Amino acid sequence: MRKEMETARDLLMLFAVAMSWASADAARWSHSATLNPNYVLLWSLGPGPQDITFELQVRTFGYVGFGFSRDGSMAGADMVVGWVDKGQVYFQDRHVKGNAPDKEPEVDTSQDYQLLLGYENSTHTVLRFSRKLDTCDHHDIPITNDTMRVVWLYHRSEPVGGAVGPGSLPLHDAESRGTQSLYLVQRADQDAPGPDETAREWELRNPAVEPPAPGDTLYWCRVFRLPSLSRKHHLIRYEPLQPSAAMDGLQHVVLYECQDSAEVVGLSKSIGRQCHKPGTALLGCNTVVASWARGSEGFSFPPEAGYPLEPTGSRYYLLETHYAAPSDGSLGALEGTGLRLYYTPELRRHDAGVISVGIDPNWRHIIPPGQQRVVSSGHCVADCTRQAFPHKGIDMFAVVMKTHRIGRQVALRHVRNGVEQAPIAADDNLDADYQEYRKLGAPIKILPGDHLIAECAYNSSGRTAITLGGPSSREETCLVMGLYYPKQKSLTSCHSLPSLPTVLHSLGIQELSPGSNPVKIAAPPELAGMTFEARLVSYDWENQFHSFQETTTKGSFKAICRTSHYTLLPGTDIEEFHYPNISKPYVRNSIDQCNYRRYSTEGWPGGTPVLDLDSNHIEGAARSKVSRSSSPTAEESLGLSRNNSTNHPAATSLSVLLSVLLLFQVLLNR
Repeated sequence: MRKEMETARDLLMLFAVAMSWASADAARWSHSATLNPNYVLLWSLGPGPQDITFELQVRTFGYVGFGFSRDGSMAGADMVVGWVDKGQVYFQDRHVKGNAPDKEPEVDTSQDYQLLLGYENSTHTVLRFSRKLDTCDHHDIPITNDTMRVVWLYHRSEPVGGAVGPGSLPLHDAESRGTQSLYLVQRADQDAPGPDETAREWELRNPAVEPPAPGDTLYWCRVFRLPSLSRKHHLIRYEPLQPSAAMDGLQHVVLYECQDSAEVVGLSKSIGRQCHKPGTALLGCNTVVASWARGSEGFSFPPEAGYPLEPTGSRYYLLETHYAAPSDGSLGALEGTGLRLYYTPELRRHDAGVISVGIDPNWRHIIPPGQQRVVSSGHCVADCTRQAFPHKGIDMFAVVMKTHRIGRQVALRHVRNGVEQAPIAADDNLDADYQEYRKLGAPIKILPGDHLIAECAYNSSGRTAITLGGPSSREETCLVMGLYYPKQKSLTSCHSLPSLPTVLHSLGIQELSPGSNPVKIAAPPELAGMTFEARLVSYDWENQFHSFQETTTKGSFKAICRTSHYTLLPGTDIEEFHYPNISKPYVRNSIDQCNYRRYSTEGWPGGTPVLDLDSNHIEGAARSKVSRSSSPTAEESLGLSRNNSTNHPAATSLSVLLSVLLLFQVLLNR
């Protein structure tokens, strides 16, 4: 009887493992990113609420590496390494020591990535695996709503003879590794327009542009006129146009809605110009409609809303494209980059709108040099939301958070009647070159009278001079653009700016000399006669920074609430405001999320792999017998369509099931 029970138990365990592998063939991927022409990443959240599943499709027969880094470097990276050798899949959870970034990644004692599937076909190595968002292993980097720095590598060779010991991995070269910033969690579904929607396409394509000098950047602006429309349409999706020749140099693309002006109309008849070029007029294009960054798939609006395109509304749109040339000067001619927009006459329930919250780009936004952390805040005051928002409020469903080069953190804080709500969005690992719309988990209700704060933190430790606010990449900004519905037409930008008394007080200035040119200081006596510019340059930031930070935080500011016509909202331009009185600050939930069971294996694994059947977790050098010869062609196996199931070898699941049946027969005949 005991032998029969053991046989039944073994059969159930083997069947569970076989089913997990067989069901992997039916995977549907929510997202994809091309990290390199030879390296494609696909992923979806799940199967559990705290899980995420990945698949790597890499053009190599050697080993493949993938993981996460806190700052984009290999030092301290959390990685998996895998390869297929003679029909067996080897898969290991590893990490890179912080003091040895060029050394071989070491195997973790706690193996927290679960191999689901692996094989080779005639061109590619494919690995599928899952992990917890937070594994609670100090070698693993938690996957959060922050911008994640993905690191990747591959090699044409694999360890000889399936060796898994230290020093067995061939050293990869610089051309076969890299890093990419990605949103992995807060990411919009990438469904194309459905079969029942009559979607039209509008391509906003850049002309041939002379590439920037090696190591330099270029911002190119071109104005497009809206196609001729007889009635209102809804923009429902946009995606990048990425010619392969310009792919390595393309950083991000932003589409702004413009107000009609002679400058805008004139620019629409040309191939464009450099953005923020000295001596050129600022264009009235401030409302962000679309934002794409390198690594993004584009953005699809939720089924209940679309951005309105109306023949009686704005007729012009500005496309701002950011290119960056590698230091080796390998970037070719730039042509054909831009966005493809999908719009439909079949209107959805709500018109979507965009509201900008933050600091108005202006020199009064001062960031001292040589500081690890400088905090600046831009306010959308209650007086503005009370006047502009509908009685039932608005529902914000996506945001893009924007700084320039030294921004590190951004949060959109939310205060209602003195009680601080949970942040609408936050990113503690911002990448200035990767800023696109991110989808919120659920739409956030913002009511009339709510106070919003865009709070940005900067690291100016690498700068020796002050940084001022402004539109160019050499200056700084702090803005959060929110997509919401239903659209209201009273308020499009809800900004603030430190008041002049606050700026003067923060610099120890009591009074300016009236009518002086250049502006000179009248008091206190020890500063009398000094120009304002000289005070900015000579201020003792090292010893006076904390005083400056406190003054700018608690000092008064000017509310700047603009309508779609770039006029100030009536009644909001006559007084100065102060930081809101928060009677109950928001406190982040500190409940321990790492109380689930973990599985570990001490030392370097060898010999027969350990199969933990309670967790369906293959530890150490995980091996899955999958024949190379049973795989189909690359075209059949890669299945890169966003909406279609990936087509992995039917022979894989069939062979597993046949193996189970054979084992079943062997066990029964014991």
